[in-house]
Amino acid sequence: MSYFDNIRTFVRVYELGSMSAAGRDLRVSPAVTSARISQLEEHLGVRLFQRTTRSLTPTEQGKSFYRGATEILEAVQNAEAQIVNITENLKGSLYIAAPLGVGRRLIAPQVPKFLAEYPEVNVRLRLTDRNVDITTEGLDLAFFLGQPEDSNLRIRKIADVERVLCASPKYIKKHGMPESGNDIVANGHECLSLRFPGATEFQWLLRTESGPKRFRVSGRYESDDGDVLTDWALAGHGIALKPVFEISKYLSAGTLVPVALKTPPEPIQMACLYTHRRMQDPKTRLFMEFIIERIGSTIAETNTSQ
Repeated sequence: MSYFDNIRTFVRVYELGSMSAAGRDLRVSPAVTSARISQLEEHLGVRLFQRTTRSLTPTEQGKSFYRGATEILEAVQNAEAQIVNITENLKGSLYIAAPLGVGRRLIAPQVPKFLAEYPEVNVRLRLTDRNVDITTEGLDLAFFLGQPEDSNLRIRKIADVERVLCASPKYIKKHGMPESGNDIVANGHECLSLRFPGATEFQWLLRTESGPKRFRVSGRYESDDGDVLTDWALAGHGIALKPVFEISKYLSAGTLVPVALKTPPEPIQMACLYTHRRMQDPKTRLFMEFIIERIGSTIAETNTSQ
């Protein structure tokens, strides 16, 4: 087992590019991480990394060993998966990420139901509206809205999510009802922007008679939390671009009202992101299917209710 731990540690150091980062991911000290790499190098009789005070670079031998090491880990995971499939005794932790709105309204309510069926599984749910890196953050699954940049990962589409431009009656009374994206831009409407590193929400993709068109909007209000934008919209501070499922209760109550109806937003994809290796784990597959089955119907209902 110690040799296997050394291999597993090597793979995480290679992928994360840091002894300390790998130690945090594996929940061991940097000293233990370094010792495992040294033991592995001694066993193999080669240097796997070139180390300086500022960098850690894999050698040619390290690059070659990484390819074989990942195959070893995948083979062990597949073997464990076969045993789990036979015994149906799911164990261990699942590390899941989701956007704040998706996580709070769709994923989190389903977690207790899943854990009731599989009492020896733990779910670690991380909610953030920023883009996450599955590999470096040690995630099993990441739910997301939009289109991921990393084409090496696997994607399971869940649904197309309808979105709406909305504002409060208070805002509309004071600033008028914009009929289209052109009205929003030309009349300088206050637009509430979801911003985080790499975000593009300051350009709203709207449907026009000539096809989808991006509108560069502006405003004084920005946040990396979508629920903050909803609160600002409810308070009358501007126009928000929101998935319908996040604000359906406010639309039904009339506390938020659709605007710019001539140019509604394009739907956005909701999907699940994972690596092939992670999906070999039965509990990961089961959790994904469990969640998708339940939230897909919820999204379909809210899409047709607006």
